[in-house]
Amino acid sequence: MIPSPSQSLIELGPITIHFYALCIITGVAAAVFIGNKRYVNSGGASGVVGDVAIYAVPAGIIGGRLYHVATSPQRYFGEGGKPIDALYIWQGGLGIWGAISLGTLIAFLAYRRINKNQEISFSIFADALAPGLLIAQAIGRIGNWFNIELFGRPLDTFWALQVPLRYRPSGYSQFETFHPTFLYESIWCLIAALVIVKWKIFKKLRSGSVFISYVALYSLGRLWIESLRIDDANLILGLRLNIWTSLFLLGFSLLLLWKRSFQRPTASKIKN
Repeated sequence: MIPSPSQSLIELGPITIHFYALCIITGVAAAVFIGNKRYVNSGGASGVVGDVAIYAVPAGIIGGRLYHVATSPQRYFGEGGKPIDALYIWQGGLGIWGAISLGTLIAFLAYRRINKNQEISFSIFADALAPGLLIAQAIGRIGNWFNIELFGRPLDTFWALQVPLRYRPSGYSQFETFHPTFLYESIWCLIAALVIVKWKIFKKLRSGSVFISYVALYSLGRLWIESLRIDDANLILGLRLNIWTSLFLLGFSLLLLWKRSFQRPTASKIKN
C-alpha cells in the first residue's frame, strides 16, 4: 500500500513550512518555466510569462479558494465550522475551476497591459501556457498526499492509500485503504500534457485550441476521478457539483473545438 506521510510541515524556529504550499510553489515555478520557453519559441519576448504570472498566480489562488469555499460552505459556515479556516489555504482546498477562471481572466488583462503592441495574441500566449499548467496541477496534487485528503472509495490493492483513522470520513472508519484519487489526477495531468505537446494535430489548429484542448482533456479525466471521491460535496440530482462542472466544460470545449475545425487555421507555431 501507499503509506500516508507522518507529517505535513516542518518548523524552522518561528517559521512553519507546509509541504502543501511547497508543492503549489514548485508547480507554479514549473508552469512559468515551461510556459516561458514555449512562448519564446512562438516568437514572444522572454520574461513576459513571468510578468503576467505576478498577477495571474495570486488571482488563481484566490479564485481557487473562493470556488472551494463556495462549493463546500458547510465546512466553514455549517455547524461546528470555523469561518476563519476559510483563510487557511495551506490546509488544502483549492478548486481548480475557480483557479483557472479567475487566473485566466487576470492573465488576459495583465497580458494586454504588458504586451501593448499585441504582436502575439493572447490565444497564442494561452497555448504556450497549457502544458505547463497541467504539470503544475500534477505537482500540486502531491500536496494533497501530504495533507492526507482527496482520496476516494475504499480499495484493497497494492497501490491503495493507507489512511489513519482520524482522517477517514464518517461511515468509513472500518476501512484502512482507499483510492489515491489525487495520484490518479496527477498522472492524468502528465498524460494530458504529453498528448498536447506530442500530438502533431495541435500544431495545425487555430491558436487558442491547445488551451481549449487542455480544458477538455482535464475535464474528461476529472469526470472519472471525481466519481471515486467520498469527501463531502454539494450534490445536484445525486451527482457531485464538480461532475456537473466537468461535464459542462467538457461539452463546451468540445463544441468550441468542433466549431474551430471549420475555420481557417492560424497555428501558434510553437516548437515543442
